[in-house]
Amino acid sequence: MPTVEELYRNYGILADATEQVGQHKDAYQVILDGVKGGTKEKRLAAQFIPKFFKHFPELADSAINAQLDLCEDEDVSIRRQAIKELPQFATGENLPRVADILTQLLQTDDSAEFNLVNNALLSIFKMDAKGTLGGLFSQILQGEDIVRERAIKFLSTKLKTLPDEVLTKEVEELILTESKKVLEDVTGEEFVLFMKILSGLKSLQTVSGRQQLVELVAEQADLEQTFNPSDPDCVDRLLQCTRQAVPLFSKNVHSTRFVTYFCEQVLPNLSSLTTPVEGLDIQLEVLKLLAEMSSFCGDMEKLETNLRKLFDKLLEYMPLPPEEAENGENAGNEEPKLQFSYVECLLYSFHQLGRKLPDFLTAKLNAEKLKDFKIRLQYFARGLQVYIRQLRLALQGKTGEALKTEENKIKVVALKITNNINVLIKDLFHIPPSYKSTVTLSWKPVQKVEIGQKRANEDTTSGSPPKKSSAGPKRDARQIYNPPSGKYSSNLSNFNYERSLQGK
Repeated sequence: MPTVEELYRNYGILADATEQVGQHKDAYQVILDGVKGGTKEKRLAAQFIPKFFKHFPELADSAINAQLDLCEDEDVSIRRQAIKELPQFATGENLPRVADILTQLLQTDDSAEFNLVNNALLSIFKMDAKGTLGGLFSQILQGEDIVRERAIKFLSTKLKTLPDEVLTKEVEELILTESKKVLEDVTGEEFVLFMKILSGLKSLQTVSGRQQLVELVAEQADLEQTFNPSDPDCVDRLLQCTRQAVPLFSKNVHSTRFVTYFCEQVLPNLSSLTTPVEGLDIQLEVLKLLAEMSSFCGDMEKLETNLRKLFDKLLEYMPLPPEEAENGENAGNEEPKLQFSYVECLLYSFHQLGRKLPDFLTAKLNAEKLKDFKIRLQYFARGLQVYIRQLRLALQGKTGEALKTEENKIKVVALKITNNINVLIKDLFHIPPSYKSTVTLSWKPVQKVEIGQKRANEDTTSGSPPKKSSAGPKRDARQIYNPPSGKYSSNLSNFNYERSLQGK
């Protein structure tokens, strides 16, 4: 093993050789052997090996392996020095290998080392993006779980920091191609991160690009498969994949396939849905997603069928008035419960699809069924008016801090819900029924959005779809769905949705 003095002497030989440095292979070999020495020798080797690396292509493998040994040394200062110099080895065909090595080094628990690895990866990314992606995706597809996880997070956080001249169209196409391979077997969290990565690519900001992303989500959601309401994984996957798709829908990127699937497969099984999330109103979450998507349907082959399924489900939550005894009192002991949250979602969805078939209520239903529906609407509207008056009275004169209490926040949202239902019911009371009114769903922020305007992606931390099931071993970490309605959804359900009201 060479001493410190021998390392310096051979360094001098190489440094003084200038253009003839490649002729001193023996001197470079001495420096390579420095990795077998003590701490001082290793520190020098970590600096000297990369400095002359490019002059000895025939020793490239030996040099990279020597530097890699230093990257795995027990001495943290040696590791950091060796990692810092790794980008100098990223030349030509060596670059993908260096990228692969750096990706593996992301598993370090030392924060300083981790930052050095990130910086080194970014450095070689700017040299050759395609080669760097080759190393990263190689580890994502075949590496250890911790390496895979951190490589995906690297892409999700660092790609957006790279300049346009690095992320060219060809590079983005490679990212999409490799991502599709990974998406064949992902956990929920990984899926959300990849949607974040792909949604940020310039080439996928177009209508056709957004459509590609919707198709990826549809494949992940298994929309070709029969829905199994008793399988929590199946339910969870559909909800969370749909949540990823919703921000992609627009005037030109349609939700038709998802809405049809919900109407055909999910609505008939609404009461049978199971979820691993304790306290989650899974039925309400499904209806909220359906309502959000219903605004972006294109031409629908099964429009009338879907409207009938929506109509039938709506009837379940719009009760007939209780029968009255001869003395005018209710004959039964219990009044029907008016579930305003469910009705807002269903009525909104029906109203959105009804615009595409405005004569559904008058031409597609028989007279008896239409009469029954009008009776239910009238009864619901009476109860609704009572509740709206109660809410307005309770909130009257309250401003500022008073409206920020938990109870008043609930009441404010409840008033939004009931006002929305009131507007939609008024439309349906028109002769013929009208579908012209617009409302903002109670859980959505009130804002003016142009019809064709692109909408920003929602926070990807909100939920993540579980793995897609197919043959072979799968990554089985499944993420829990976070309701899109915010922190008050469960309180709202208890506070007002189950409230029993009867118009006077």
